[in-house]
Amino acid sequence: MKPKLLISTDGYIPRWDGITRFLLEVIPRLERSFEITVLAPDFKGEGSDIPGVKVVRLPLLPFHMGDIQFSRFRIKTVRELVLNNDVVFNQSIGSIGIMTIREAAKYGIPVASFTHSIDWELAAKSIKRWRKVSTFLVKKLAKHLYNKCRLLMVPGPEILVMLQNIGVTTRMEKVSLGVDTQRFAPAPDKAAAKKAVGIDPHKNVVGFVGRIAREKNIPTLQQAFDMMRKDNPDTVLLIVGEGLRNEIKEGEGVIITGMTNDVIPYLQAMDVFVSPSLTETSSLATMEAMACGLPVIVTPVGNIPEYVMHEKNGLFFGRRDVEDLAKKIEFLLQHPDESAKLGAAARRTIEQNYQWDATAGRITELILELKRK
Repeated sequence: MKPKLLISTDGYIPRWDGITRFLLEVIPRLERSFEITVLAPDFKGEGSDIPGVKVVRLPLLPFHMGDIQFSRFRIKTVRELVLNNDVVFNQSIGSIGIMTIREAAKYGIPVASFTHSIDWELAAKSIKRWRKVSTFLVKKLAKHLYNKCRLLMVPGPEILVMLQNIGVTTRMEKVSLGVDTQRFAPAPDKAAAKKAVGIDPHKNVVGFVGRIAREKNIPTLQQAFDMMRKDNPDTVLLIVGEGLRNEIKEGEGVIITGMTNDVIPYLQAMDVFVSPSLTETSSLATMEAMACGLPVIVTPVGNIPEYVMHEKNGLFFGRRDVEDLAKKIEFLLQHPDESAKLGAAARRTIEQNYQWDATAGRITELILELKRK
């Protein structure tokens, strides 16, 4: 009989963010070794059923924190789920993560937690007021919860050091994110790819994929786009995602898709991908863009410098440096040969070092090891 695995998350369908895409890739692979239940918020909108996987949803709180909406606390429900499983694979430390980790620790159920974000940075950059207080409190909460886990999976050494610096002593193992490079691949015909998503094939497309949230720093991207578009009027800005719409000024040349269940056609329509984030761990969206053969322009935050090498398979720019970003976008659009070289090198990087099967295999190995203990 397969061991029972509870996956707890404060993300997941239909909130089409990095955690959701991560889970939709990893769950079918974990199913080979576990009987899976997913505990997630009851977000409005289209869901996603995975054959053989039970999904339990908790009702939402009636307010948002930035673009994030957490579930209500339902301790009894969480406790019953925890006690009915052999091991927990946690994805976040929102309300569901808090309940799940505490209940599992109370009853001796092992928890492995994947660090998808630096939670105190995320909290500080997603709100407008009380940032120092928020950072302090979330650091304390993260230390408390992560020290109740048996294992933390971290995407790189920088994240490991950040956790250690706030007093986290739990065992940590590096687990790099990955991409399904069969699905995320360059467009066979760029003009046709643009036409397929309703964009004039003659336009240059600068794009972003992800939550529209304050920490994603979309205003810097839009200001840089406006600056370079003065001399490049045949350029559009494609924003693929949902969230805080007041972070974007809708206008000429700006396309906002809202939530989509398939980001691949939009990535394939882009000529340049930009991630202007103020905080990240790995940035799955950047890795997916690279797998699609796109030249990427990114801020060197979190674990990103481990796989993006400046002027070799992508470009870096300073956080909130509008002028530098505008110049780099313009350079790539005006130098297609250089852009193509960066894009090809980006795909090779993902193909050679960041495949989903390797990621899922490592996660499965670590969770099985944890269960045996």
